Amino acid sequence: MAERAREHDLVLFGGTGFTGGLTAEYLARHAPEGCRWALAGRNRDKLERLRDRLAAIDPSCADLPLLHADATDEGSLRAVAAATRVVITTVGPYLHHGEPLVAACAAEGTDYVDLTGEPEFVDRMYLAHHATARRTGARLVHACGFDSIPYDLGVYFTVGHLPEDTPLTVQGQVRAKAEFSGGTYSSALTVFSRAKEMARTARERRRVEARPGNRRIHLPSGPPRRDAGTGRWLVPIPTLDPQIVGRSAAALPRYGPEFTYRHYAAVKRLPTVLLGALGLGVLGLASRIPPARRALANVRKPGAGPSEQRRLKSWFHVRFVGEGGGERVVTEFAGGDPGYDETSKMLAESALSLAFDDLPETSGQVTTAAAMGDALLTRLSRAGLTIRVVERG
Repeated sequence: MAERAREHDLVLFGGTGFTGGLTAEYLARHAPEGCRWALAGRNRDKLERLRDRLAAIDPSCADLPLLHADATDEGSLRAVAAATRVVITTVGPYLHHGEPLVAACAAEGTDYVDLTGEPEFVDRMYLAHHATARRTGARLVHACGFDSIPYDLGVYFTVGHLPEDTPLTVQGQVRAKAEFSGGTYSSALTVFSRAKEMARTARERRRVEARPGNRRIHLPSGPPRRDAGTGRWLVPIPTLDPQIVGRSAAALPRYGPEFTYRHYAAVKRLPTVLLGALGLGVLGLASRIPPARRALANVRKPGAGPSEQRRLKSWFHVRFVGEGGGERVVTEFAGGDPGYDETSKMLAESALSLAFDDLPETSGQVTTAAAMGDALLTRLSRAGLTIRVVERG
């Protein structure tokens, strides 16, 4: 990031929403002494109520600055970006509301983190703002929550326990029990309704994005299959996560001359998955029909999420099997409620890492592994997430 005096270290945009509120609470409890952070949004009354809530956690939060920022007002976003070193945003769906803030951060040389799991948004931001961010020194880091930190950093951690300068293969297997919020549901509807646009934007990015000339990255898919070791069915899942892993592999030579990553949901019973896939297919078709999409949007509104009691019963577990150079390692990245408690933790720690850690020199649109790597792994481990080697052989 371009070095010049900034009023704030961090600004949180979207703290009055469900996940944003959890992120604000995490910062109130864990921001280091002397961290200069602020809240930004368009509704002053809601920001004041949030600040009062945070002051009950830490009385010093009663003095948090409140900044005006509106996703439809580019001037307000530019002013916020110019005043801080790092912006955190939880305002989605990002495809609808996110670009003006990305543009402001890229122009002002301000680091940026979000929670998006929307592949089209990430690709569009690369096409529109990567070059500007490279010039100004801004680090634009998308997918800093359950999408896609467990997979990106889990693979990064696994690769670090395999031989160097040899072809590597890593397989990720995710299991989870959790609920989703209205904001997540709204983002999912956006993704389902734009399959053609998403594919077209991905092709445009592939045409212009530089690739490592002497290294190859593979992200194959395929039919479900049974894992001999665990007995679970491994079902490919078409999320943003493999793309993020692939971009980290392209950016970091440590992933070897040839790197392959396969991404699966691990389930006990295949019929359950087939029924779920059928339901997603129906949802995808319905989301492309405007009247049906409007009806679906009313099923669950943004701004609400599961109760604390439900979140306490939620969990996720990702198992990684890495192989290369005649060696094999099994690792895990695991935690509690994936979509909210752990996501807010991952998002906040990503922003704190950009603000305060000694990191590699990067700029433009970068992944968590490329931008923060070991520093963020250390932070998340200290914050209570499980990141460990399970077996070698």
